[in-house]
Amino acid sequence: MKTKQAYFYALISIWLLLPSCTGEAEMARNPVIHADVPDMSMIRVGDTYYMSSTTMHMSPGVPIMRSFDLVNWEIVSYAYDVMDEVAELRLENGLNAYGMGSWAPCMRYHDGTYYVSTFSGTTDKTYIYTTKDIENGPWQSISFSPAYHDHTIFFDDDGRIYMIWGVGRLYMIELEEDLSGVKEGTERVLIENASKPAGDNISLPSEGSQLFKVDGTYYLFNITWPTEGIRTVIVHRADNIEGPYEGILALEDRGIAQGGLIDTPGGDWYAYLFRDYGSVGRIPYIVPVTWEDGWPVLGDQGVVPDLLDLPASKGLIPGIVAPDDFRRQNGEPDLPLVWQWNHNPVDEYWHINRDKGYLRLTTGRIDSSFLEARNTLTQRTIGPVCSGITAVEVSGMKEGDYAGLALLQYHNGMIGVRYENGEKHIAMVLAEGDSIIGEERAELNADKIYLKAECDFRELVDLARFYYSPDGESWTRLGPELQMRYTLPHFMGYRFGLFNYATATAGGYADFHFFDIKEEISY
Repeated sequence: MKTKQAYFYALISIWLLLPSCTGEAEMARNPVIHADVPDMSMIRVGDTYYMSSTTMHMSPGVPIMRSFDLVNWEIVSYAYDVMDEVAELRLENGLNAYGMGSWAPCMRYHDGTYYVSTFSGTTDKTYIYTTKDIENGPWQSISFSPAYHDHTIFFDDDGRIYMIWGVGRLYMIELEEDLSGVKEGTERVLIENASKPAGDNISLPSEGSQLFKVDGTYYLFNITWPTEGIRTVIVHRADNIEGPYEGILALEDRGIAQGGLIDTPGGDWYAYLFRDYGSVGRIPYIVPVTWEDGWPVLGDQGVVPDLLDLPASKGLIPGIVAPDDFRRQNGEPDLPLVWQWNHNPVDEYWHINRDKGYLRLTTGRIDSSFLEARNTLTQRTIGPVCSGITAVEVSGMKEGDYAGLALLQYHNGMIGVRYENGEKHIAMVLAEGDSIIGEERAELNADKIYLKAECDFRELVDLARFYYSPDGESWTRLGPELQMRYTLPHFMGYRFGLFNYATATAGGYADFHFFDIKEEISY
């Protein structure tokens, strides 16, 4: 009897625990996106949230992402197809825009118009993109010099338009009504030392300005980095947009910082911030916000929670990344929005066969390395683990060509087919910038080969492995592991890339029959 009673009470205990387990499974988890989505700016229009982010040298650029719950996001548009046609963005004359391009967009909605602004150290310009239809466009572009670093645009209630920017010392200007430039004589110092709430010993002065107005009070978000600390959120407030501003240290937890405020239709408040997380990149967090004495209080007693009272994530596929069989129905674009080119594409050298389902990359010039090659097509890697798989047909390659699947960053790795000395072979290459630091080869016995790259971002291990297969079923590993590193020369999380470049004769082509991305690896 005692045994039966003990069994009965054990069952009751398990049953009592089930609601909390089920409830936890239905909650969102931080990070809400385990992929490189840095420098976010966010707005809410009705019950729909829109977010933009930095993608720098990628084209199209400044992605527009949509969500109905702050957790599950999908790309619905881009602010531009090509930001500018300069040599750096076209990978011409030995120049590039790695780590540059466009940074830190600011998103606004005002009087029925959507605004997304950004700046570029590559062109030394500030860009403002506008549209009435954020999901379908068209977008209008305005640009002027100089490039205002990490700026925020603000439409005030009196109709005046302001921009705040700077590093350490923050400045404010007033823009012309048509946004064509700065009103002469309006530049002024807004805050002399915005890093001050974090102390006097600062390694990275305050930057990343984002301005909000809540119940008549202006709140300015920035980050800074104390020498003996981590990336930190600073918030200033004022009753007048021109100040004076008082500031506080608002959050110092695991380096989760840089972003701003968003409210829900139900009146709840959150902060959207990101965290540097190794080679996968800078990953977004959503942080609950309460209000005390007119200040936003971020997190729970200074800690960003792992669980959120928001709907659970449905995964990044197909919202931020997605597989592609390259088959297209009538009316569908050649490339889904999850794809971005590494620098500006050269349209005459790529083609989608919509019926047979393949991407053809044709070489248009001679290049000496993967990072110099144009028309590399990319998608983000995702954490905590992921794999990218493709199949490439190489019968159209020419002597000196190299085509395949890469993991793109300054310290990069790739696996593919190299045509050399009249023969094709499988080659796995590790490179530091433009310099090859390791290569292993295998015999190629067919004109079609399956390729795979696996990424392990768990606990910042940041390791990748490369494989090939004759049939997509049985895989053989080739070459050493790639120790992935997030490097400032590129300033971007690793991306999968489909590539083909020529080292001897232009005009060869490679056909990629699909790209698959999975949230799993084989080890």
